[in-house]
Amino acid sequence: MNPATAQARVIVDELVRNGVRHVVLCPGSRNAPLSFALHQAERKGLLTLHVRIDERTAAFLALGLAKRGTPAVVTCTSGTAVANLHPAVVEAELTNVPLIALTADRPVELYRTGASQTINQYDILGIRTLHLPEAADDATTRSLICRAMATDGPSHINVPFRPPLTPDDDAWPTSDRTPWTATDRTVTVETRPSDLPPRTLVLLGDDHPDRLRKAADLGWPVIAEPTAPGGLRHGSLLLNAGLPDHLKPDAVLVVGRVTLSRGQQALLKTTPVVHAVGDQARWPDTQFTATRASTWLPAPGAVDHGWVQAWQSAVKNVGAAVDELLDAEPWPTGLHVARELTRTVPGGSMLFVGSSNPIRDVDFAGERRDDVQVHANRGAAGIDGSVSTAIGLATTHDGPAYALMGDLTFLHDANGLLADRRPDLTIVVLNDDGGGIFSLLEQGAPEHDASFERIFGTPHGTDLAALCAAHRIGHSTVDNVEEFHGALGSPQGIQVVEVRAKRDELRSLHQRLKSTVSMVFSR
Repeated sequence: MNPATAQARVIVDELVRNGVRHVVLCPGSRNAPLSFALHQAERKGLLTLHVRIDERTAAFLALGLAKRGTPAVVTCTSGTAVANLHPAVVEAELTNVPLIALTADRPVELYRTGASQTINQYDILGIRTLHLPEAADDATTRSLICRAMATDGPSHINVPFRPPLTPDDDAWPTSDRTPWTATDRTVTVETRPSDLPPRTLVLLGDDHPDRLRKAADLGWPVIAEPTAPGGLRHGSLLLNAGLPDHLKPDAVLVVGRVTLSRGQQALLKTTPVVHAVGDQARWPDTQFTATRASTWLPAPGAVDHGWVQAWQSAVKNVGAAVDELLDAEPWPTGLHVARELTRTVPGGSMLFVGSSNPIRDVDFAGERRDDVQVHANRGAAGIDGSVSTAIGLATTHDGPAYALMGDLTFLHDANGLLADRRPDLTIVVLNDDGGGIFSLLEQGAPEHDASFERIFGTPHGTDLAALCAAHRIGHSTVDNVEEFHGALGSPQGIQVVEVRAKRDELRSLHQRLKSTVSMVFSR
């Protein structure tokens, strides 16, 4: 059994042993070990599990469940999800309610490395925090849980989990442990310019715009996340499918935080030279793969132009194959919507993209346009506050404004529609009735079908048209690509365009997409 699963089961078992009967769960990835353990405990009749998609409302539900004096738990993933528990925790502190905030965290070494959804969660809620050691033995875990339960009023239990995050057996509970071996790669912090080899690949993420623009103009092939300028269309798809030998770089230059693509992370692990560029002591290096780092951009000593042309030819061929695949797929999928939206919005537009699947759909299938500003909340990569962020951007943007987000992201910040000033903004909501992103992660594998919908898919059945009507916001539902294009005209105030999709074929679609890219290089 993997350490994360073992510790999560012991935590849940000890909470039950100390009287917890109600737990409110918010779906997430890093808290997957707790989610699986809680679902298992519910099936055993040990507790009642409540599932909510909004951490703020989940915490207030747990507050109500605990007001009679019996401890109740609210649990969520890492990052800004934890911060959303704060309002209810404040109320619990002032009224001495035994609310327990059980939060998942990233391993401590990822703090200040640019890792996604990683913030300092110790004391974030302003109450006593017990930070459980990673993969602690059963006796230590149980002792610390008891200490938290003995605290008057609310308490915060913070637990770092390291992958794998999904269970590999049904034992209850166990304390098997396996050691973790740290990376043996070393980093040289460069104090003077040094050349990178002619076959260097540039990865661009969130960073200072000027530095990103300069990095994009160095002459090497560029794979840029949607919020960065330039970049080869479908570049991330090539990395995810695995690069053929003739495209593999001798070095990678990383500028800004790159967090979207697992293909990027795999490339960094296997490339002998990785040069990370970022602010002092905060260069992007979430996997500790950098071999050198600097605050300045290294100048290329030479560029292998034949290799650059090979990259350009590859993405052109991949682009044709991907378009052919999507044209043959029934409308709509998130990839369709991302492609059509980025093709259709007029020049000078602002596009805000929500985290989770939409930003990845734009990364995989979207057009790369210099005349469209793309924004996203990728600091902690949470889905919270996206409606409000888009409204703020639209308010200050001199031109057409659009947003693309999933249904859970939209619902998470539906109160953002309560705006006293409503800019002209078209919000495209891809509604697949739940957490489509989890279909593409380990949790979405067939072996987890029995628990997937309950703790990850979380269908909500919300009528978005009625919700918009309640806020006096314009709403339309589009059924085909022609209607979609027509709905993207000049909005008056805030308008919501709903595109209804299904999640059940999402995993197989992405597998076909990956196979399509691989086949381009096997012909």
